[in-house]
Amino acid sequence: MDPRPWHAHYSSGVPTTIDPDRYRSCREYRERRAFSNQGHTLSFADIDAASREFAAYLVAGAHLERGDRVAVMLPNLLQSPIVMLGILRAGLTVVNVNPLYTVRELEHQLKDSGARAIVVLENFGATLEKALPKTDISTVIVTAIGDCLPAVKRVLTNFVVRHIKRIVPSYRLEQSVRWREALRHGQALDYGDPEIAPEDVAFLQYTGGTTGVAKGAMLSHRNVVANVLQTSAWVGGALEPKDDTAVTPLPLYHIYALTVNLFTFWHLGAHN
Repeated sequence: MDPRPWHAHYSSGVPTTIDPDRYRSCREYRERRAFSNQGHTLSFADIDAASREFAAYLVAGAHLERGDRVAVMLPNLLQSPIVMLGILRAGLTVVNVNPLYTVRELEHQLKDSGARAIVVLENFGATLEKALPKTDISTVIVTAIGDCLPAVKRVLTNFVVRHIKRIVPSYRLEQSVRWREALRHGQALDYGDPEIAPEDVAFLQYTGGTTGVAKGAMLSHRNVVANVLQTSAWVGGALEPKDDTAVTPLPLYHIYALTVNLFTFWHLGAHN
């Protein structure tokens, strides 16, 4: 009897195995569109350069060490892939945080994960301010909705968000760093991508908490690569990466969009 009878039902061309210790670099896609938001597009080369700058800041600027946890409290913005890829490149662990968390929920996740740093959208700065005293966070990086847009559009967008729509509640986060300043700092720092083992924890991905307190699932780099290669094996043949665009309404801090939209389409060279 075939010990894996489900293989008989695989679509034509879908392999029955993958090699999770192999990962193909996406540098071959450098000039392709990677992510678009609010009418502005970043190429794979743009994401590569910015994530390197952010990784350099985290390691050489904020002095975080391999395995330290960095919380990411962002909705879907161009900053999101840059921040997450930068954290991973630095040998650190991403802790995705729902931006709509209450103070109590945020405090629990930051304490439970042992996060030492956080990247937060300024719209949620007031929530973080209240949760921060009972956590181990020592580095706070604040970004604004328009921070990845061209200069004029960036200034106008951030002005409207803050002063016309008034959706940035007053907050005070002493010694916080602006995200664009962190990138500028990182650009000037000497930095080389550290060695990262397949077993190193890439994500502490928290459950929704619908059946109790949210719990962090430990995902290694090998886990994530395996999932991406499995998904790519099934959907890759149906895509024309150089032409295809994936609309991404689901939040990247949820595991489905994280695996499929961010990493799988990135791996295939498609456009989010």
